Amino acid sequence: MSASGGTRAIVAALCANLAIAVSKFTAAGFSGSSSMLAEGVHSLADSGNQALLLLGGKRAKRAASEEHPFGYGRERYIYAFIVSIVLFSVGGVFALYEGVEKIRHPHEIEHWYWPVGVLVFAIIAETISFRTAIKESNEVRGKQSWGQFVRTAKAPELPVVLLEDLGALIGLILALVGVCLALGTGDGVWDGIGTLSIGVLLVLIAIVLAVETKSLLLGEAGSKESVAKIREAIVDDEAVTRVIHMKTLHLGPEELLVAAKIAVAHGADAATVAGAIDAAEARIREAVPIARVIYLEPDIYRETPAKA
Repeated sequence: MSASGGTRAIVAALCANLAIAVSKFTAAGFSGSSSMLAEGVHSLADSGNQALLLLGGKRAKRAASEEHPFGYGRERYIYAFIVSIVLFSVGGVFALYEGVEKIRHPHEIEHWYWPVGVLVFAIIAETISFRTAIKESNEVRGKQSWGQFVRTAKAPELPVVLLEDLGALIGLILALVGVCLALGTGDGVWDGIGTLSIGVLLVLIAIVLAVETKSLLLGEAGSKESVAKIREAIVDDEAVTRVIHMKTLHLGPEELLVAAKIAVAHGADAATVAGAIDAAEARIREAVPIARVIYLEPDIYRETPAKA
Protein backbone atom coordinates (compact mmCIF):
# COMPACT_ATOMS: atom_id res chain seq x y z
CA MET A 1 0.00 0.00 0.00
CA SER A 2 1.29 3.42 -0.88
CA ALA A 3 1.61 5.58 2.20
CA SER A 4 0.04 8.52 0.33
CA GLY A 5 -2.98 6.42 -0.65
CA GLY A 6 -3.57 5.32 2.91
CA THR A 7 -3.12 8.86 4.21
CA ARG A 8 -5.62 10.28 1.72
CA ALA A 9 -8.23 7.73 2.80
CA ILE A 10 -7.59 8.46 6.50
CA VAL A 11 -7.78 12.26 6.08
CA ALA A 12 -10.98 11.99 4.03
CA ALA A 13 -12.56 9.81 6.73
CA LEU A 14 -11.34 12.12 9.53
CA CYS A 15 -12.83 15.24 7.93
CA ALA A 16 -16.13 13.49 7.24
CA ASN A 17 -16.42 12.05 10.74
CA LEU A 18 -15.63 15.31 12.54
CA ALA A 19 -18.29 17.17 10.58
CA ILE A 20 -20.80 14.35 11.06
CA ALA A 21 -20.10 14.05 14.81
CA VAL A 22 -20.88 17.73 15.37
CA SER A 23 -24.12 17.50 13.39
CA LYS A 24 -25.22 14.31 15.19
CA PHE A 25 -24.64 15.67 18.68
CA THR A 26 -26.53 18.82 17.71
CA ALA A 27 -29.44 16.77 16.41
CA ALA A 28 -29.41 14.53 19.51
CA GLY A 29 -29.60 17.58 21.75
CA PHE A 30 -32.62 19.03 19.91
CA SER A 31 -34.52 15.78 19.27
CA GLY A 32 -33.66 13.55 22.23
CA SER A 33 -32.95 10.64 19.85
CA SER A 34 -30.75 7.92 21.39
CA SER A 35 -29.89 6.67 17.89
CA MET A 36 -28.48 10.11 17.15
CA LEU A 37 -26.52 10.14 20.40
CA ALA A 38 -25.09 6.67 19.72
CA GLU A 39 -24.23 7.66 16.16
CA GLY A 40 -22.55 10.83 17.47
CA VAL A 41 -20.35 8.77 19.79
CA HIS A 42 -19.68 6.40 16.88
CA SER A 43 -18.49 9.27 14.65
CA LEU A 44 -16.40 10.75 17.47
CA ALA A 45 -14.80 7.34 18.04
CA ASP A 46 -14.14 7.03 14.30
CA SER A 47 -12.42 10.44 14.34
CA GLY A 48 -10.20 9.22 17.16
CA ASN A 49 -9.49 6.10 15.11
CA GLN A 50 -8.21 8.11 12.18
CA ALA A 51 -6.12 10.35 14.44
CA LEU A 52 -4.48 7.25 15.94
CA LEU A 53 -3.78 5.79 12.50
CA LEU A 54 -2.11 9.04 11.42
CA LEU A 55 -0.07 9.09 14.65
CA GLY A 56 0.98 5.46 14.15
CA GLY A 57 2.08 6.19 10.59
CA LYS A 58 4.20 9.12 11.76
CA ARG A 59 5.84 7.25 14.64
CA ALA A 60 6.58 4.26 12.41
CA LYS A 61 8.89 6.43 10.28
CA ARG A 62 11.40 6.89 13.09
CA ALA A 63 14.91 5.66 12.32
CA ALA A 64 16.14 2.39 13.81
CA SER A 65 17.93 2.69 17.13
CA GLU A 66 20.26 0.51 19.17
CA GLU A 67 17.32 -0.57 21.31
CA HIS A 68 15.10 -1.21 18.28
CA PRO A 69 17.53 -2.24 15.52
CA PHE A 70 14.77 -3.26 13.10
CA GLY A 71 13.01 0.09 13.35
CA TYR A 72 9.49 1.05 14.38
CA GLY A 73 7.46 -0.07 11.37
CA ARG A 74 5.24 -2.34 13.44
CA GLU A 75 3.90 0.63 15.41
CA ARG A 76 1.34 0.94 12.63
CA TYR A 77 0.02 -2.48 13.65
CA ILE A 78 -0.08 -1.50 17.33
CA TYR A 79 -2.12 1.64 16.69
CA ALA A 80 -4.46 -0.25 14.36
CA PHE A 81 -4.96 -2.81 17.16
CA ILE A 82 -5.76 -0.03 19.63
CA VAL A 83 -8.28 1.33 17.16
CA SER A 84 -9.98 -2.03 16.77
CA ILE A 85 -10.14 -2.86 20.47
CA VAL A 86 -10.55 0.35 22.43
CA LEU A 87 -12.32 2.92 20.30
CA PHE A 88 -14.61 0.63 18.35
CA SER A 89 -15.48 -1.31 21.48
CA VAL A 90 -16.19 1.90 23.40
CA GLY A 91 -18.53 3.03 20.63
CA GLY A 92 -20.20 -0.38 20.45
CA VAL A 93 -20.67 -0.81 24.19
CA PHE A 94 -22.03 2.73 24.55
CA ALA A 95 -24.54 2.13 21.75
CA LEU A 96 -25.63 -1.17 23.33
CA TYR A 97 -26.16 0.57 26.67
CA GLU A 98 -28.10 3.44 25.10
CA GLY A 99 -30.22 1.01 23.08
CA VAL A 100 -31.19 -1.03 26.14
CA GLU A 101 -32.01 2.10 28.12
CA LYS A 102 -34.16 3.52 25.32
CA ILE A 103 -36.07 0.24 24.96
CA ARG A 104 -36.68 0.13 28.72
CA HIS A 105 -37.60 3.84 28.95
CA PRO A 106 -38.81 4.99 25.51
CA HIS A 107 -39.85 8.54 24.74
CA GLU A 108 -41.00 10.32 21.61
CA ILE A 109 -38.54 11.99 19.29
CA GLU A 110 -38.86 15.77 19.26
CA HIS A 111 -38.08 18.04 16.31
CA TRP A 112 -37.95 15.10 13.88
CA TYR A 113 -36.42 17.20 11.10
CA TRP A 114 -33.12 17.43 13.03
CA PRO A 115 -32.25 13.72 13.14
CA VAL A 116 -33.63 13.00 9.66
CA GLY A 117 -31.75 15.92 8.09
CA VAL A 118 -28.49 15.07 9.86
CA LEU A 119 -28.73 11.39 8.91
CA VAL A 120 -29.21 12.25 5.24
CA PHE A 121 -26.23 14.64 5.40
CA ALA A 122 -24.13 11.99 7.20
CA ILE A 123 -24.98 9.31 4.65
CA ILE A 124 -23.80 11.60 1.84
CA ALA A 125 -20.56 12.50 3.67
CA GLU A 126 -19.80 8.88 4.60
CA THR A 127 -20.47 7.78 1.02
CA ILE A 128 -17.85 10.25 -0.22
CA SER A 129 -15.36 9.00 2.39
CA PHE A 130 -16.16 5.35 1.58
CA ARG A 131 -15.71 6.04 -2.13
CA THR A 132 -12.24 7.48 -1.44
CA ALA A 133 -11.27 4.39 0.58
CA ILE A 134 -12.53 2.09 -2.18
CA LYS A 135 -10.62 4.03 -4.83
CA GLU A 136 -7.35 3.91 -2.88
CA SER A 137 -7.83 0.22 -2.05
CA ASN A 138 -8.51 -0.71 -5.68
CA GLU A 139 -5.06 0.59 -6.59
CA VAL A 140 -3.36 -2.03 -4.39
CA ARG A 141 -5.73 -5.00 -4.02
CA GLY A 142 -5.32 -6.22 -7.63
CA LYS A 143 -7.55 -9.21 -8.41
CA GLN A 144 -8.24 -10.04 -4.76
CA SER A 145 -11.79 -10.08 -3.48
CA TRP A 146 -12.62 -7.55 -0.78
CA GLY A 147 -12.58 -10.27 1.85
CA GLN A 148 -9.15 -11.47 0.72
CA PHE A 149 -7.85 -7.91 0.69
CA VAL A 150 -8.91 -7.29 4.30
CA ARG A 151 -7.46 -10.63 5.42
CA THR A 152 -4.11 -10.40 3.59
CA ALA A 153 -3.30 -6.65 3.56
CA LYS A 154 0.00 -5.96 5.32
CA ALA A 155 -0.75 -2.25 5.72
CA PRO A 156 -3.60 -1.92 8.24
CA GLU A 157 -4.82 1.57 7.41
CA LEU A 158 -6.97 0.91 4.34
CA PRO A 159 -8.76 -2.18 5.74
CA VAL A 160 -9.48 -0.28 8.96
CA VAL A 161 -10.87 2.75 7.12
CA LEU A 162 -12.88 0.53 4.76
CA LEU A 163 -14.53 -1.33 7.62
CA GLU A 164 -15.08 1.89 9.56
CA ASP A 165 -16.80 3.55 6.63
CA LEU A 166 -18.84 0.46 5.81
CA GLY A 167 -19.92 0.16 9.45
CA ALA A 168 -20.74 3.87 9.56
CA LEU A 169 -22.93 3.68 6.45
CA ILE A 170 -24.82 0.63 7.70
CA GLY A 171 -25.15 2.23 11.14
CA LEU A 172 -26.57 5.41 9.61
CA ILE A 173 -29.13 3.43 7.66
CA LEU A 174 -30.11 1.54 10.82
CA ALA A 175 -30.41 4.81 12.72
CA LEU A 176 -32.55 6.34 9.96
CA VAL A 177 -34.83 3.30 9.90
CA GLY A 178 -35.14 3.39 13.70
CA VAL A 179 -35.96 7.11 13.74
CA CYS A 180 -38.49 6.82 10.90
CA LEU A 181 -40.25 3.88 12.57
CA ALA A 182 -40.34 5.75 15.87
CA LEU A 183 -41.83 8.79 14.14
CA GLY A 184 -44.30 6.74 12.11
CA THR A 185 -45.58 4.66 15.02
CA GLY A 186 -45.11 7.17 17.81
CA ASP A 187 -43.24 4.47 19.74
CA GLY A 188 -39.72 5.42 20.86
CA VAL A 189 -38.83 1.73 21.29
CA TRP A 190 -37.96 1.61 17.59
CA ASP A 191 -35.32 4.27 18.16
CA GLY A 192 -33.84 2.08 20.90
CA ILE A 193 -33.88 -0.97 18.62
CA GLY A 194 -32.00 1.03 15.98
CA THR A 195 -29.44 2.06 18.59
CA LEU A 196 -29.06 -1.52 19.79
CA SER A 197 -28.47 -2.68 16.20
CA ILE A 198 -25.73 -0.08 15.79
CA GLY A 199 -24.01 -1.39 18.93
CA VAL A 200 -24.09 -4.98 17.68
CA LEU A 201 -22.68 -3.86 14.33
CA LEU A 202 -19.78 -1.96 15.95
CA VAL A 203 -18.86 -4.87 18.21
CA LEU A 204 -18.81 -7.26 15.23
CA ILE A 205 -16.54 -4.92 13.25
CA ALA A 206 -14.27 -4.56 16.29
CA ILE A 207 -13.91 -8.36 16.46
CA VAL A 208 -13.00 -8.61 12.76
CA LEU A 209 -10.40 -5.84 13.03
CA ALA A 210 -8.95 -7.28 16.22
CA VAL A 211 -8.45 -10.70 14.62
CA GLU A 212 -6.75 -9.25 11.54
CA THR A 213 -4.46 -6.83 13.39
CA LYS A 214 -3.57 -9.52 15.95
CA SER A 215 -2.21 -11.63 13.10
CA LEU A 216 -0.07 -8.72 11.89
CA LEU A 217 1.24 -8.09 15.41
CA LEU A 218 2.26 -11.73 15.79
CA GLY A 219 4.25 -11.44 12.58
CA GLU A 220 3.23 -12.43 9.07
CA ALA A 221 5.38 -13.74 6.25
CA GLY A 222 5.65 -12.00 2.92
CA SER A 223 2.93 -12.58 0.36
CA LYS A 224 3.12 -15.68 -1.84
CA GLU A 225 4.01 -13.50 -4.80
CA SER A 226 6.86 -11.79 -2.93
CA VAL A 227 8.25 -15.08 -1.60
CA ALA A 228 8.21 -16.61 -5.10
CA LYS A 229 10.02 -13.59 -6.54
CA ILE A 230 12.66 -13.73 -3.79
CA ARG A 231 13.30 -17.44 -4.36
CA GLU A 232 13.67 -16.85 -8.08
CA ALA A 233 15.98 -13.86 -7.53
CA ILE A 234 18.32 -15.71 -5.17
CA VAL A 235 19.22 -18.54 -7.55
CA ASP A 236 21.42 -17.77 -10.53
CA ASP A 237 22.28 -21.45 -11.31
CA GLU A 238 25.98 -20.62 -11.15
CA ALA A 239 27.26 -19.29 -7.83
CA VAL A 240 23.95 -19.99 -6.04
CA THR A 241 22.34 -23.26 -7.09
CA ARG A 242 19.26 -23.40 -4.85
CA VAL A 243 17.45 -22.15 -1.76
CA ILE A 244 17.74 -24.76 0.97
CA HIS A 245 15.19 -23.04 3.20
CA MET A 246 13.92 -19.51 3.70
CA LYS A 247 11.82 -17.49 6.11
CA THR A 248 10.32 -14.02 5.67
CA LEU A 249 8.77 -11.64 8.19
CA HIS A 250 7.11 -8.24 7.88
CA LEU A 251 8.89 -5.77 10.16
CA GLY A 252 6.31 -3.25 9.01
CA PRO A 253 3.88 -2.89 6.11
CA GLU A 254 6.66 -1.77 3.77
CA GLU A 255 9.68 -3.56 5.24
CA LEU A 256 10.36 -7.25 4.84
CA LEU A 257 13.02 -9.36 6.56
CA VAL A 258 14.47 -12.24 4.52
CA ALA A 259 16.55 -15.02 6.09
CA ALA A 260 17.66 -17.91 3.91
CA LYS A 261 20.17 -20.71 3.74
CA ILE A 262 21.46 -20.95 0.18
CA ALA A 263 23.45 -23.62 -1.61
CA VAL A 264 26.72 -22.48 -3.18
CA ALA A 265 29.06 -24.36 -5.46
CA HIS A 266 31.18 -27.00 -3.74
CA GLY A 267 34.77 -25.85 -3.40
CA ALA A 268 34.08 -22.15 -3.92
CA ASP A 269 36.49 -19.87 -2.05
CA ALA A 270 35.43 -17.20 0.45
CA ALA A 271 35.71 -14.32 -1.99
CA THR A 272 33.50 -16.11 -4.52
CA VAL A 273 30.86 -16.92 -1.88
CA ALA A 274 30.87 -13.34 -0.58
CA GLY A 275 30.45 -12.04 -4.11
CA ALA A 276 27.58 -14.49 -4.74
CA ILE A 277 25.79 -13.32 -1.57
CA ASP A 278 26.18 -9.66 -2.49
CA ALA A 279 24.82 -10.32 -5.97
CA ALA A 280 21.90 -12.33 -4.60
CA GLU A 281 20.99 -9.53 -2.17
CA ALA A 282 21.01 -7.02 -5.03
CA ARG A 283 18.73 -9.26 -7.11
CA ILE A 284 16.32 -9.67 -4.17
CA ARG A 285 16.06 -5.92 -3.57
CA GLU A 286 15.46 -5.33 -7.27
CA ALA A 287 12.73 -7.98 -7.43
CA VAL A 288 11.06 -7.04 -4.11
CA PRO A 289 12.00 -3.49 -3.05
CA ILE A 290 10.44 -3.86 0.43
CA ALA A 291 12.96 -6.62 1.23
CA ARG A 292 15.29 -4.30 3.15
CA VAL A 293 16.77 -6.61 5.80
CA ILE A 294 18.42 -9.67 4.24
CA TYR A 295 20.48 -12.43 5.85
CA LEU A 296 21.86 -15.15 3.56
CA GLU A 297 23.78 -18.11 4.99
CA PRO A 298 25.88 -20.10 2.47
CA ASP A 299 26.00 -23.88 2.73
CA ILE A 300 26.66 -26.99 0.69
CA TYR A 301 23.41 -28.69 -0.30
CA ARG A 302 23.00 -32.20 1.07
CA GLU A 303 19.66 -33.86 0.49
CA THR A 304 19.19 -35.64 3.85
CA PRO A 305 20.01 -32.66 6.14
CA ALA A 306 17.93 -30.38 3.89
CA LYS A 307 14.86 -32.59 4.28
CA ALA A 308 15.35 -32.68 8.04
